[in-house]
Amino acid sequence: MPAKSFELYALPQAGNARRTQAASLLTLAAMSLGYGVVQLDVTIVNTALDAMGKTLGGGVAELQWVVSAYTIAFAAFILTAGALGDRIGAKRIFMAGFAIFTAASLACALSPNAVVLIGARLVQGLAAAILVPNSLALLNHAYTDNRQRGRAVAVWAAGASLALTAGPFVGGGLITLVGWRAIFLVNLPIGLTGLWLTWRYADETMRAPSREIDLPGQLAAIGTLGALAGAIIEGGAVGWGRPAVIAAFAAAGILGGLFVWQESRAVQPMLPLSLFSHRLFALTALVGLLVNVAIYGLIFVLSLYFQRINGLSAWWTGLAFVPMMGAVLPVNLLAPRVAERIGPCPTIVVGVCISALGCLGLLWIGAGTRYWSICAQLIAISGGLGLLVPPLTSTLLGTVEKARSGIAAGVLNATRQTGSVLGVALFGSLVAGEGAFMAGLHLSLVISAAVLLLAATVIGLCAPSRA
Repeated sequence: MPAKSFELYALPQAGNARRTQAASLLTLAAMSLGYGVVQLDVTIVNTALDAMGKTLGGGVAELQWVVSAYTIAFAAFILTAGALGDRIGAKRIFMAGFAIFTAASLACALSPNAVVLIGARLVQGLAAAILVPNSLALLNHAYTDNRQRGRAVAVWAAGASLALTAGPFVGGGLITLVGWRAIFLVNLPIGLTGLWLTWRYADETMRAPSREIDLPGQLAAIGTLGALAGAIIEGGAVGWGRPAVIAAFAAAGILGGLFVWQESRAVQPMLPLSLFSHRLFALTALVGLLVNVAIYGLIFVLSLYFQRINGLSAWWTGLAFVPMMGAVLPVNLLAPRVAERIGPCPTIVVGVCISALGCLGLLWIGAGTRYWSICAQLIAISGGLGLLVPPLTSTLLGTVEKARSGIAAGVLNATRQTGSVLGVALFGSLVAGEGAFMAGLHLSLVISAAVLLLAATVIGLCAPSRA
């Protein structure tokens, strides 16, 4: 081929390669925005709890529902959302999830009362469950090279950690300058940008029409989580002996039994029970649940402590959480090196014990305690979390064949979010009584430390020695 012809042939090829690379990077940006906005709403709401309560009325129970409605929908729907993406196409489902999340955020900002806000948060959580698994599916489709895919996933995860860290700080600033409704309005430009980037640059995945949706299991899962959280929240608010509370606990037990029965007989269950036959898989999933019960329940209670007991503004409350949240990312990056040296299960044990010591170190906290005297303990709690999550995730994924890694990751996400629901419900109920806040906070710290030490015992003594 003449040199001139070769140049004419090579130029379009190089241009196509550059366009493909740019499309992959912009797809990564869209997926990072999707996961980032989900994580942002996990922490940004905590700084607004007191302001919401004053504007919309209601007590601790209503604020628990504002947080828990999001997490219940997230935990209950995340497994089905991944299957829906397989069946219809991850791009279609991801864009639908982003559109729903954006619209629900606007509804949250415009809520005239607590009931409407809780309903909008429920829809937000449903959309969040759609965004997380399908963003990973689209990244997997955009990056076919293993090394490039690994780097892309690292950026995706780092962006979410950054959003998690920035949430309290950004939320505190917006509430101080504009009001609590602004923490939801900030999602609108993020959502619109993510939607446009996905529509313009992301490629659709292959559809699998044979992938079934386990609707009975999905309904039973939502009913179980909702009834259990409702029983704990309302039990703390109105009394544990009330007929409605007892009925809610009974409904949770019945629906939970129906869920297990359905999953044991479904051809394509949303939660394959066979995964739990591997002891290490079951143990790591249990540890994920226990850790989130302890830590995310405490975050809810500590947010109320800073604002209602110590009288901090939303801005200063956001700043108070920055060191705590900021410790997670660097320790996340350190965790793989520690796991390589001492092993993943010992690393999980060390991380859990650091968090437990942080909880015990806060037992002397009282009304008016200076922030700097508890800052180290808060960093220990979150630093332990940052140390244990990467080896916990990799250990769980290592127990299944690669073809089932998506469903395994979904199970871990679902169990951890379930732990968050239970933690917020339980600890919120302990501080809900009149004049019972500090006693409830101290009891929450004791329970957190006990739950974390139980998690350390479970993974330390019960995990197979080969792990």
